Amino acid sequence: MADQTHSDKVLSIAAALKEHLQYFNELGIELVEPLTITPPAVTRTPELATSATPRIAVSETKRSVPSPVAEPIPSPIEKRAGSEVALFTDLRPQPEQLTPSQETFEAIHSEIGDCTRCPLHAGRTNVVHTEGNRKARLMFVGEAPGADEDAQARPFVGRAGQLLTKIIEAIGFKRDEVLIGNINRCRPPGNRPPTAEEAAVCKPFLLREIASVQPDVIVVMGNTAVHNLLDTKEGITRLRGRFHNYKGVPVMPTFHPAYLLRDPSKKRETWEDLKKVREFLDEREQAKK
Repeated sequence: MADQTHSDKVLSIAAALKEHLQYFNELGIELVEPLTITPPAVTRTPELATSATPRIAVSETKRSVPSPVAEPIPSPIEKRAGSEVALFTDLRPQPEQLTPSQETFEAIHSEIGDCTRCPLHAGRTNVVHTEGNRKARLMFVGEAPGADEDAQARPFVGRAGQLLTKIIEAIGFKRDEVLIGNINRCRPPGNRPPTAEEAAVCKPFLLREIASVQPDVIVVMGNTAVHNLLDTKEGITRLRGRFHNYKGVPVMPTFHPAYLLRDPSKKRETWEDLKKVREFLDEREQAKK
């Protein structure tokens, strides 16, 4: 009876090993080769010559079945031999990275032209383009122009823009050292948020500017900017305070300056967000030295 139990265990281990090896081969991992298991053969050992209990002989194309004690069955999370890369690391989808572009802002803005691609053009005075340092390490992205911006053809020049300038200076930058833009370049009626369709028409031009500048950090201000750049439906309150990713570029969501004018109690949280941005930029600068 004991010998029969031992035979059953050997057969079970061999079957499990074959299943593991077949799994690896199906994934294209050339570390092991498939097993072939022959039908059980009846043998007798000298010490059990009087017993009719069968023993199991297991054959393999090029290798024998390891002993369950001396060599355990490989685990799917083991590393490749001679490699520091986990077994399945190369099977995971790689995150999308920003493709650098040599495209100039002049070329992008020229293509935009006197834009009539969405209904917002009917009520605007000016197309409001991204402005600032085109080699900036830090970029700010808002929602869309307001009345002052529409009149002056410049982003963030009204009351909210003045507050943004103070925020920029508070973290040690001058306004002309950073880049400032919006998801949309035309003012929506009554300063309402752009619709998803309006944003979808305009956003690709902003993404081309980002690829051209390749900033170290992007600060997105308000829900519209966050939803469009990060392709998420989560609100700014849940997302702010920690870095997110846009094609390998760290993104810090925070409150829009216009919202801070309505609710000054959020200024403290915004300051905490921007301090993290400043610290990140300082650390990256130190790492380059």
